Amino acid sequence: MTDRQTGQDDAAFSYDNRTGRGPGRVVRTLGLVMPGVRHVQRQVEPYADAWRARNRESLAAPGPRWFVLGDSMSQAVGASRFDAGWVDQLARRLSPALDVPPVVNLSATGARTPDLIEQQLPALRALRPGPDDLVTVLIGSNDLFAGRVFRDGLPDAFAELVRLLPRGSVVATLPQPRAAATAANRHLEVAAATGDLRLVDMRASGPTSWRGRVAEDRFHPNDAGYAAIADAFEPVVRAAVADPHVDR
Repeated sequence: MTDRQTGQDDAAFSYDNRTGRGPGRVVRTLGLVMPGVRHVQRQVEPYADAWRARNRESLAAPGPRWFVLGDSMSQAVGASRFDAGWVDQLARRLSPALDVPPVVNLSATGARTPDLIEQQLPALRALRPGPDDLVTVLIGSNDLFAGRVFRDGLPDAFAELVRLLPRGSVVATLPQPRAAATAANRHLEVAAATGDLRLVDMRASGPTSWRGRVAEDRFHPNDAGYAAIADAFEPVVRAAVADPHVDR
């Protein structure tokens, strides 16, 4: 990566994998009566800290990076360990045959698409991603369940996201059968058709059932659920790692 600096820029990297907001009212209320919700919520802070420490390790060495953008599903919240989510499960699958870049995970629990645009993308730009870097995005579920304002704004937020992401980024569609999700997905489909993005279609390749695949809070995936998400990402990420310059 000839256009990316190492050293001072990486040493000064201060992103902490947090949105600045705590859990929402529904999660707080459920946590009062459901032990499983409390248990999973206790993962949020240590997992964010673990990713921040690992990000510093990944940035200490030269070479390409795998930049991960998204919400708690890319933080691995609900999994048995912070490195048992879909990102690390997929990296372990690919590494025997491919040179998988070190992960720099910029996701944050509770993130909505505007958070990704306003917090995670500036952090990404500060690290000067180059043509050999991989960028993956899994976002939007929190927008759908955060109230009408965020739900109705999701299509426009996805349009802005598509405009700002590096060309060739790997982006997942929203599988939820909601009008806002369908409208948001159209922006991804158009960008994929023009070669601007690589599409992971969770409607076609995502889990068909979550039975046995959810954590104690009955919302986040467990290790098996994250394995199913890794299944969906695998062919697209495999192709992107094998040839990062295709369609760029």
